[in-house]
Amino acid sequence: MKLNRRAFLKTTAAAGAAAYLSGDALAQSSMNVKIQSIQTFPLIYPTIGRFKFFEGPKGRPSGRPAVLVKITADNGKVGWGQSVPVPKWSYETLESVCTTIEKYLAPELLGLNPADSNAIHAVMQEVIAPSFSTGQPICKAGIDLALADLNGKILQQNAAHSWKQKGRSKITLSWTLNPRTLDEIEGLIEQGTARGYKHFNVKVAPDPKFDLEMCRIVKRLVPNGFLWADANGGYDVATALEVAPKLADIGVPVLEQPIPANRLTGYQQLKKQGALPIIMDEGVVSSVELEEFIKLGLLDGVAMKPARCGGLTEARRQVEMIKNAGMMFLGSGLTDPDFALAATLILYGAYDLKYPAALNGPQFIDATVLKQPFKVENGELPVPTGFGLGVEIDEKNIEPLLVKI
Repeated sequence: MKLNRRAFLKTTAAAGAAAYLSGDALAQSSMNVKIQSIQTFPLIYPTIGRFKFFEGPKGRPSGRPAVLVKITADNGKVGWGQSVPVPKWSYETLESVCTTIEKYLAPELLGLNPADSNAIHAVMQEVIAPSFSTGQPICKAGIDLALADLNGKILQQNAAHSWKQKGRSKITLSWTLNPRTLDEIEGLIEQGTARGYKHFNVKVAPDPKFDLEMCRIVKRLVPNGFLWADANGGYDVATALEVAPKLADIGVPVLEQPIPANRLTGYQQLKKQGALPIIMDEGVVSSVELEEFIKLGLLDGVAMKPARCGGLTEARRQVEMIKNAGMMFLGSGLTDPDFALAATLILYGAYDLKYPAALNGPQFIDATVLKQPFKVENGELPVPTGFGLGVEIDEKNIEPLLVKI
């Protein structure tokens, strides 16, 4: 009998399914549960303060764009997820996420078992092909998170239940500093400390003189805090090699994404220099290139972002690779609101994140669709423990944030 494409992908994926499914989840995968519908809700969350990645372009509404994803099973259970595109950080947009899910992914996923993660990801990979790495991973993360939420609710367990990881119940946060002038730094630090934050991450590049002075000021004002420098690929190789030892002398413990993601020989030079641990971010989307980058000696660790790599399924693989290699596992995000933040907290809690996490959604976002919003206390957020992603939506909160695309 000739198999259609989806049946073929599902069959070929089954061989690897057991690696990431517990006994409970395997039992569920044999149940006759199917995806009935997939919906998207494009939102703009209002923001407070200044974060350079949400500035512009002209003519666009200001705020943090995000797409809520709602997956309904034929048994009536509902799972929610979230895609968090940032055009200044990646090529994905609010519009591209919605149209890709609605016109390409959803039609192929309807009728599949929501517990069959391998088959679902194989279908998504086939429908939206990769280039260098996973195609449209931020978009696909919304589907992955919604499935984690849905499956957890069907099984009446938290998304992390099947991972069998002994973690932590709270995640320590880091306050993000991206000042336009040095005079702004003290006031920005005061804002963070007033809310209980003890640790700070700074956006550096392209001006090394400004960056070094900024870090000196932060270390003077918060000498015991973990100071994390993130260049977002903004230095060239020569500047990064010059700056790294000077940052180390100031007391900066790590340098994240110092040069563009495709400057691989530059990362080799920085790793060989050894002035600071070199952390990759934007360049690591799938575990395929992470494995290659580790073999090539390009990095000392990764700043994880489930939204960047297509969701929790792939993020877990990468965290385990990093930990098995004895490298630094740092946690950050894409200024995640609501459901993306819940998923990230669950991941970092389960895998016992030891460093302050640069999760700045609570710092910059001024709205929520949750029944019980996240609340930072003493610079920490609790790891959600409810079914699925551990949080509940209040659908009346969606309407004020909806935008037309």
